[in-house]
Amino acid sequence: MNLIFDVHLDLSLNAIEWNRDLTLPISEIRAIESGRTDMKGRGLNTVCLDEMRRGGIGLCVATQIGGCMKPRGPVACWESPSQAWGMTQGQRAYYEALCDLGEMSLITNLAQLDAHLALWSDPVAAAAAKAPIGYVLSLEGADSIITIDYLETAYAYGLRAMGPAHYGKGRYALGHDQVGGLPQGGEALIRKMDELGMILDVTHLSDACFFEALDLFSGSVWASHSNCRALVNDPRQFSDEQIKLLIERDAVLGAVFDAWMMVPGWIRGTSTPESTGVTIAHIADHIDHICQLSGNTWHVGIGSDLDGGFGREQSPIDLDTIADLQSIEGILKGRGYDEDDITAIFHGNFLRVVRKAWA
Repeated sequence: MNLIFDVHLDLSLNAIEWNRDLTLPISEIRAIESGRTDMKGRGLNTVCLDEMRRGGIGLCVATQIGGCMKPRGPVACWESPSQAWGMTQGQRAYYEALCDLGEMSLITNLAQLDAHLALWSDPVAAAAAKAPIGYVLSLEGADSIITIDYLETAYAYGLRAMGPAHYGKGRYALGHDQVGGLPQGGEALIRKMDELGMILDVTHLSDACFFEALDLFSGSVWASHSNCRALVNDPRQFSDEQIKLLIERDAVLGAVFDAWMMVPGWIRGTSTPESTGVTIAHIADHIDHICQLSGNTWHVGIGSDLDGGFGREQSPIDLDTIADLQSIEGILKGRGYDEDDITAIFHGNFLRVVRKAWA
């Protein structure tokens, strides 16, 4: 089993806002939620810590998320920056509690990273021993950064990556569903990220904000959970022009498993995995496309976003839990990818970005 570094999981959102105890087995979480209809994906969740271990996902990027976008975003959206900050601090406290329990381990520097990779050098043995899952802390959407000074506070407690936008009109950047460039304050935020040595996550940025941000930022870049617009024509995806620019910056894009981003023609509220026939193999189409644009396998990884506001009702038919990400290996081998390619896609490429940022 190959180690997977999943660079986008909204674990604290699931725990704090949706009241899921991720230390429980997946069957128990589903049973607790059976019959509930307050949100999509109730009783159909795919992620818990034991399933991450079973699937060799010993390392992840775990998010904080709390915005105050206008119009109101679909998840984790508050009326003021102070409320949003409060939510993200509750999420941080949740991760810290999991660290105290030995379930997770915060990684903020290369020494910690190397020690954790040694712990997970045999993912099967690590899973059997219930080794802690390592996480790099990221913030999805910058609205909770009350003033730029708060970014220094966040960096001090371990924040190492950030995406300035989510949905809607953010305080520092516009989301992919908007048209326009960086609002007032956006440039200063991105320059501060650069100064601190943070990783810029360009996922969710409007097209204009994307190009402006890359012009301003000189540090390490990734797109934690983004697929290809050439295959699914939607502003949430990246165009070939954007992907080529990311390749030039030695960035990596994380393949995302939200079904509507995997196959064209998905109609929200109507389509189902069964009606569209979406399977895990469809993600290989997006991986292939990025590899063809780059001429190698160095610029794509996994950023599953599983349980990021959806569950099995909006996931590939053949994905029951996050452990099924391991099946990507056989799919890629069937398309001619070798062991080195798969290792790069499963964890090596995103580790390269982290090492460069933290060198």
